[in-house]
Amino acid sequence: MVETRQSLGVTFPPMETRREVLVRAAVRSEELGYDAFFVGEAWGLDAPALIAEIATKTERILLGTAILSVWSRSAATLAMAATTLSQISGGRFVLGLGASTPQLTEGFHDVTFSSPLKQVRRVVTQVHELLQGDRIPLSEGNDSRALRLGGEPAPVPVYLAALAPASVRLTGEIADGWMPFFFPLSRLHEGLALLQEGSAKGSAPGHPCRICPAVGVAVAEDERVARESAAWWVAFYLTTMGPLYAGTLKRFGYGSEVAAVLAANPPRSTPVVPPEAESLIDELIVCGTRSRARERLARWYAEGAELPIISFPPNRPWEETEFSLVGLAPARNGDQEQRGRIGG
Repeated sequence: MVETRQSLGVTFPPMETRREVLVRAAVRSEELGYDAFFVGEAWGLDAPALIAEIATKTERILLGTAILSVWSRSAATLAMAATTLSQISGGRFVLGLGASTPQLTEGFHDVTFSSPLKQVRRVVTQVHELLQGDRIPLSEGNDSRALRLGGEPAPVPVYLAALAPASVRLTGEIADGWMPFFFPLSRLHEGLALLQEGSAKGSAPGHPCRICPAVGVAVAEDERVARESAAWWVAFYLTTMGPLYAGTLKRFGYGSEVAAVLAANPPRSTPVVPPEAESLIDELIVCGTRSRARERLARWYAEGAELPIISFPPNRPWEETEFSLVGLAPARNGDQEQRGRIGG
């Protein structure tokens, strides 16, 4: 029988800082047939170090960062980490990068956040050259002798997290994959068009850019409970993570829904999405019972996603996480019986 399946990845938001849970989830994801496991980084665990540990405990699953900030490490450090992790994992590593936020850049790394698009282009260009075995293209005004990576370079793909139109175009121009988060499902096609615009300007027009949207999940035995869990994703990211995600949704015409969520969630309240903003859950989150969640996940493939990366809620009991991992495990021909044997 010919296998028919769609690729699916797993990640957790950077608020999940229990190292043992992330390692356990990566190993379980491989057992369940997931195709990729991405490790986030913000202010907690060091993602490359954690991926090195996971690589020694897995054999097949693709591993990546989601994401490393282009402000937190030099391009040379990123390239050295990428080649090392590619060696440790047997060529299974993807370098996920992004511009991060002013608060994290300046308030944690103590680096000035200025001209983020220019910084992304500079870092990705330098990383690409180093990974190809070439000398690093130094910044203008630097008259030093440019160096290469020592050892054998590794062909590591570079994916970018991008939301703003100019950033998405740049992704199509210089990256191998696109990893947006909190990008509305019904507008994914607009992102694909921007990627194509960027690709046409690149050094290799038509170079494929893998579409890998990160999507929060909320799965439960009861649909109502699942939607309550989904409210956490929407409320938390709109009220706590600065203006980035709210601004993106407003740009897509969800200004009234964003305003409703902000008004309904005063500080230290239980996360809630009011009825007038319920459409945000359907646009941004895969939620429901296992069967309903799988149906909703299928919509992302229909809109052009090649490797959706489902993000599991942080700091939850392992049993809850595994329930969702098993329930959304990639389907193959004839594996519904197997899904039942492992708890589906």
